[in-house]
Amino acid sequence: MSLSFHYAGSPAHIVFGEGASQEAANWIAKIGCRRALVLSTPQQKSDAEALAAKIGPLAVGVFSGAVMHTPVDVTETAMKVVGESGADCVVSLGGGSTTGLGKAIAYRTDLPQIVIPTTYAGSEVTPILGQTEGGRKTTVKGAKILPEVVIYDATLTTGLPVGLSVTSGLNAMAHAVEALYAEDRNPISTLMAVEGLRAFRSALPEILATPGDLNARAGGLYGAWLCGTVLGTVGMALHHKICHTLGGTFDTPHAETHAIMLPHTAAFNGVAVPELLQPVAEIFGGSVGGGLWDFAKSIGAPLSLRDLGLTEADLDKASQIAVENPYWNPRSIDRPSIRTLLQQAWEGRRPEN
Repeated sequence: MSLSFHYAGSPAHIVFGEGASQEAANWIAKIGCRRALVLSTPQQKSDAEALAAKIGPLAVGVFSGAVMHTPVDVTETAMKVVGESGADCVVSLGGGSTTGLGKAIAYRTDLPQIVIPTTYAGSEVTPILGQTEGGRKTTVKGAKILPEVVIYDATLTTGLPVGLSVTSGLNAMAHAVEALYAEDRNPISTLMAVEGLRAFRSALPEILATPGDLNARAGGLYGAWLCGTVLGTVGMALHHKICHTLGGTFDTPHAETHAIMLPHTAAFNGVAVPELLQPVAEIFGGSVGGGLWDFAKSIGAPLSLRDLGLTEADLDKASQIAVENPYWNPRSIDRPSIRTLLQQAWEGRRPEN
């Protein structure tokens, strides 16, 4: 067999284990920093303050203004706090919203980042920043966006509501599914993507059944690391383009949008590259899109864009934006085909493919 591919492993330092977040102060010191600004969403402000207290004299404050889709104006507000506090690194506690803010700060300042994820989004191990301005979400990629240290501590995820556990897990799974057919895929990224999907196939039903099970929670974090890592090493395609369009233009919730769209975008591309998506059908049963839809339904995930408040008129606008400056995709796209795909997702129909 003849092989030809490029692979660049992530230089991020991964720390995995129950109670690992207790060592945050040590990791701040290990990367040569002394003034850490702790970041969070408003909902996790008290957790961020508790973390800052544990970090002790190495913490210079808390900024708890992180929100979905990383709006540029929020980043600019955070940048003022960075300057006023004299922070020499950021510690991001939370999910994709907080991680995104930390990345946005690093993109502008090159400050080191330590991320402590409390969801399964996986963005903490990618060198990709998605930010929103003027109703459009755009992405940039670069080495300084990738966090230096990621601390996975399952004990911090037991309080994550089951619904958010499910949607953030499906969000991470979308990274792996796209990695299977990415233009620059390679044998290593494919192995990690398949392993990540298997991890979530096992972990999410267990989390649904027993939310406090630390083994199940650790399995979810393991899946998040794998799925996020493959997204960081290969390119994005149609699925992410549509989700960025919906989130950036209509402010739909990030994880829920990915969860709803995944079966439909996978089914769409499965027509063009069935052999590349065969592992998805094998893991989830049946057809590619149908198997993913059945799995999402079985764990109580949202299935319809209509339930997110989108109207059919919104789909017309979304389909137009989605075909502007399109990402590479294994199947050619046009506005009518994307409009049809969005209609199916809006209605919550089970894909046939």
